[in-house]
Amino acid sequence: MAQRDPARALLIDFDGVLRRWDPAPMIAVELKYGLKPAALLETAMEWDVYRPAMAGELTHDEWMRVVASRLPLPPADAAAAVAEWQVYRGEVDPEALAFVRDVRAAGRKVGLATNATDLLPSDLDALELTGEIDVVINSWDLRIHKPAPEYFEQACQLIGEPPKRVLFVDDDDRAVRGARAAGLSAYRWTGPQHLTYLRKALELS
Repeated sequence: MAQRDPARALLIDFDGVLRRWDPAPMIAVELKYGLKPAALLETAMEWDVYRPAMAGELTHDEWMRVVASRLPLPPADAAAAVAEWQVYRGEVDPEALAFVRDVRAAGRKVGLATNATDLLPSDLDALELTGEIDVVINSWDLRIHKPAPEYFEQACQLIGEPPKRVLFVDDDDRAVRGARAAGLSAYRWTGPQHLTYLRKALELS
């Protein structure tokens, strides 16, 4: 079996890799408004509204208004519940961020490759990540989302390397399989225990 060329650039996912979520704030809102556990997230992830929000067909605010309209609450309470839920914007995974910094320090570009909405720039600013990434590849801007092959094609163009020289890291198995089908090296993230392997893939000292 032929050995792959070493990766010269990193594409890293946002939610579940570089950003992590504490479920406690969402649970607190659901308890306050008498919603069943995970009602907010499950409603937001319903495919008929989640997909257009990630593909640039709905703004983040429009997406949240649809979520509120589907909650089993009076309109005013539903809007308030969604607004309170959205205040918490997650936390940076410190080990993933340290890895990103090491990759860039070694002279390799890092792209944030994410399915997100038009709120992404604000989130990156709030989490002080804007200056930590060379290129942001947001599905909302591209109007196409992972795991579509066109997403990865454009991501590699934006980071300036051919697919065979790009390492993609994501916590979603479908995205990982899509990246591999598009010719990238791809690794499914389940935690920082993978960092030793990923460093080797990028030939970091």
